[in-house]
Amino acid sequence: MAEFSRKQRKQRGSEGLGSVVDFLLANARLVLGVGGAAVLGIATLAVKRLIDRATSPRDEDDAKGDSWKELSLLRATSHQQPQPPPAALSQPTPLVSPSPSAPVEPTPAHSQTTQTPQRSSLAPLCLTFQEKLLAFERNHVIVPEARVALVKQLAGDIALELQAYLRSKFPELPFGALVPGGPLYDGLQAGAAERVRLLAPLELEPDLWSLVPGMDTVAREPRCWAVRRTQLEFHPRGRSPWDRFLVGGYLSSRVLLELLRKALAASVNWPAIGSLLGCLIRPNVASEELLLEVQHGSLEFTLAVLMVVPGASTDDRLLLAWPLEGLAANLWLQDLYPVEVACLRALDDQDAGTRRRLLLLLCGVCRGHPALVHLGWSHLTQVVLHLGKEEVAWTEEALGDRFLQALEFLVGSLEQASLPCHFNPSVNLLGSFREEEIDDIGYLLYSGLQVPERLLQVDEDRDWLVF
Repeated sequence: MAEFSRKQRKQRGSEGLGSVVDFLLANARLVLGVGGAAVLGIATLAVKRLIDRATSPRDEDDAKGDSWKELSLLRATSHQQPQPPPAALSQPTPLVSPSPSAPVEPTPAHSQTTQTPQRSSLAPLCLTFQEKLLAFERNHVIVPEARVALVKQLAGDIALELQAYLRSKFPELPFGALVPGGPLYDGLQAGAAERVRLLAPLELEPDLWSLVPGMDTVAREPRCWAVRRTQLEFHPRGRSPWDRFLVGGYLSSRVLLELLRKALAASVNWPAIGSLLGCLIRPNVASEELLLEVQHGSLEFTLAVLMVVPGASTDDRLLLAWPLEGLAANLWLQDLYPVEVACLRALDDQDAGTRRRLLLLLCGVCRGHPALVHLGWSHLTQVVLHLGKEEVAWTEEALGDRFLQALEFLVGSLEQASLPCHFNPSVNLLGSFREEEIDDIGYLLYSGLQVPERLLQVDEDRDWLVF
């Protein structure tokens, strides 16, 4: 009943406003003529529509607006609509030629100078998107060399201390030399730095262990591998120091993670090590990964301890002990970082391209927006690799175009909720994303395509150079 009354009031209001419009138009014809009345009618109807929108309540779905997926379709069709030529929008009014009988008086020189408009010497500086992108790279992506050197020094010292601890705490377990690495060491570090990787290799007996693809296990995980114990009939359990971590005949990454997590959180004297190195070291007990938070004055960075199983001597594959769930909990995750870096470097070396610079720009932008932080280094690297082999210009002058092309590729991938791995198309790198996360990321990236400069806006109160 209330809805019916509201509609009746709206209808009466519309009729009253319509009568006012008719009265104005009828009198406007007498004063302004047909052309002036038409202009006045269009303006009056526009005002009426604005009033209707302001007075009529909107549905909840209308308030949210169209989804970013629908907007992307509208954007694709908007390019096909013909645009009127600029000259047709404002035709110059022809000047009235002076009468031949009227004498033309010469205009004084000083009056001509006063009528000529003076250009301001301080013209506003209008930068192109390419120039703004390069400025963003200089100010918020490039990491100072002094900070890079300090992070490397601290990471190396912590690696030596942690290696000495593992050898004293677990002398029966043959760990290899702990080696720090990651984007910072490969010149692929954006302003808000990725974690420093500290690899702890497991030295397995090659004749007692073999690698099984994840698709050949019950987990059916294409990116995972199982480490199977072999030769049990000739070398029973106990012959290898790693046999204590077997689950169902396979080396369990989950059991090893639990062992090392407890040791890092409770057994290592981090205050003493931090005092020796002049920094503060805290294990991140809330994370399922093995993370160490390091602080040295205003410098902060995260050190990720990664236990790895190297492949055969002829294979550069690395398998990570990663917190997996379900049937894959005991499997090992294949590390794509080494092959991603090698592929990017090879592509750039072929044509002196800027693919790695594009990756750094994408990382720097994603670190500045809360919704985009879910796009990690590997996701953005895969986007650049998908675009990297296209026959397009990869010079510095085309960096802005490649940036927008990467955003369009990401929006298209999010629409399909699929980002195939460049090295294994059966792996969907967006498979672990929730639908809400995909919608948030997709809407923000689509909005950035409309006005790309907004993605480059930086909160000055935020320290972009904190690792």
